[in-house]
Amino acid sequence: MDSPLRSVQTMRTLIKHVLTRSEPADDIEEIEVAGWIRTRRDAKAFSFIELNDGSTILNLQIVADSGIPGYESMPQLTTGASVRVFGKLIPSPAQGQDWELQATSLKLLGIAPDDYPLQKKGHSPEFLRSIAHLRPRTNLFGAAFRIRSRLAYAVHRFFQERDFVYVHTPIITASDCEGAGEMFRVTTLDDRTVSKDAGDFFGKRAYLTVSGQLEGETFACALSNIYTFGPTFRAENSNTSRHAAEFWMIEPEVAFCDLEGDMDLAEEMIRFLVREALEGQDHDLSICEKFVDKTLRQRLEHVAAHAFQRITYTEAVKLLEGCGKTFQYPVAYGLNLQSEHERWLTEEYFKQPVTVYNYPKEIKPFYMRLNEDGKTVTAMDLLVPGIGEIIGGSQREERYEVLLENFSHHGIDAEAYSWYSDLRKYGTVPHAGFGLGFERLLMFVTGISNIRDVIPFPRTPGHCEF
Repeated sequence: MDSPLRSVQTMRTLIKHVLTRSEPADDIEEIEVAGWIRTRRDAKAFSFIELNDGSTILNLQIVADSGIPGYESMPQLTTGASVRVFGKLIPSPAQGQDWELQATSLKLLGIAPDDYPLQKKGHSPEFLRSIAHLRPRTNLFGAAFRIRSRLAYAVHRFFQERDFVYVHTPIITASDCEGAGEMFRVTTLDDRTVSKDAGDFFGKRAYLTVSGQLEGETFACALSNIYTFGPTFRAENSNTSRHAAEFWMIEPEVAFCDLEGDMDLAEEMIRFLVREALEGQDHDLSICEKFVDKTLRQRLEHVAAHAFQRITYTEAVKLLEGCGKTFQYPVAYGLNLQSEHERWLTEEYFKQPVTVYNYPKEIKPFYMRLNEDGKTVTAMDLLVPGIGEIIGGSQREERYEVLLENFSHHGIDAEAYSWYSDLRKYGTVPHAGFGLGFERLLMFVTGISNIRDVIPFPRTPGHCEF
C-alpha cells in the first residue's frame, strides 16, 4: 500500500504529514493536497497560498506560478475557498517552515463569497458560537476539538490498558441517579396527554439519562472493572460558563474497591490525561497557551508531577471558615462547597489539586456508603485549579438493609429500584466509582473558561442550534 504522502487516491489531504517530514524531498513524487485557503498573496508572476486541511494548526505554503493549469481561477481563491493542489514538496527558504509545495496544477473546489465570516482577524468566542458550524475552522477551536479527540482516545486507552471493560449504558432510562429530578422526559404523547403515562411508548415515564452509574454498577458486579463514556443530560436551568444541558461523562465502576482505591484511580487518571495533553506534538496546546492562558503549560506540568492533596470535608470547611475571605456563598458544615470555595482551596491555599472526602450524608445521594460515624458518607470530589470540581465519586452502599433504609430516607420507591437492590441481595461486594465530566476536563487542559467552547454544539437553556 502506498504511503499517505504518495497516495493521490484520497480526498483527505495529509498536510500534517507533509509538514512533519524530515527526509530529503528529492525522492518525492508529485503529491496531492487539498484544504481551505487561509490567506493568499499575489506577486507579478506567481502567488503564495496558505493552505490548511484541519489536521494540524500549521499551514502549508503553496507556491503557484502563473503558467500552471488552474491558475486562471486565482481571483476566486479567497480566504475560505477550498482547493486541490498537485505539486512537488521542496525545501522552503521562508523562516518558520521547512517545506513548501511547488504547485504544478490546482483546481478550485468551492468558492467562499465576500460574506464569508471568518476573515483574517480576531473573532470573539461569543460571535463564533453564533456560527458554530464554521468555528472549527479557526485556529483556537480547531486546536480545542483536536485536543478533545485525542483525549477521548486517551480515556479509552487508560482503561483498556488496565483491563477495564467498556460498557454502553442506556441513554434512555427510567432511573434518576442523582435524585434531583432535573431530567428531560422522553415521550411520544402530545401536549394534551403528556401528563398521563398510559399509552406512552415505554408504558412508563422515561427520561434522558443523567448518569450511567446505576446501570454500570450492574456490570461491575459481574465483570469487576468497567467504565462508561457517553452523553448525559441535565435539565438544570443554569446558564453559567460551567453548565450545559448535554455533556459527556466518563464513569468507571470497580468491584472489590473502597473509597481509598477510588481516589487513587481518579487521581491517577487525571495525571494520565494531563500528561497526554502535554505530550501532544501537534502545536494545539501551544495555541491555547498563547491565546487563552499563558501559564497553562506550567500549571499542567505541576499537576502531572505532584501528588494530590487529600482532606476531609470537615477539614475543608474549617479552612474556608478561617481564611478571612468573603465569599458570595456562605460556608458552613452541611452546605455544599461552591465553585468559589473549591477554587480557593486549589488555587490559593494548597496551590494544587485537592481531593475532598467524607461528606455529610444529608447533601449526598442515596447510593453512597454510610460511614461508621453514621453522619458522613464515603463521597469524594476531586478539585482542580481554574475549574473546581472535576470528578465526583464514592464507595457505593453495598449493604442490603442499609440501602433499603436509604431508599426510605430519600423517598425512593424501593420496588422501582429492586433491580438495583438485588445487586446487594445476591452476592454483594464492596465497589466504588466516580464520574468525570469530559468537558470540565477539557476546560482544565485547554484553559478555555466556557464549557460552550469545548463542546462542538452546546445545548444550554434557551439554545439548541442545529
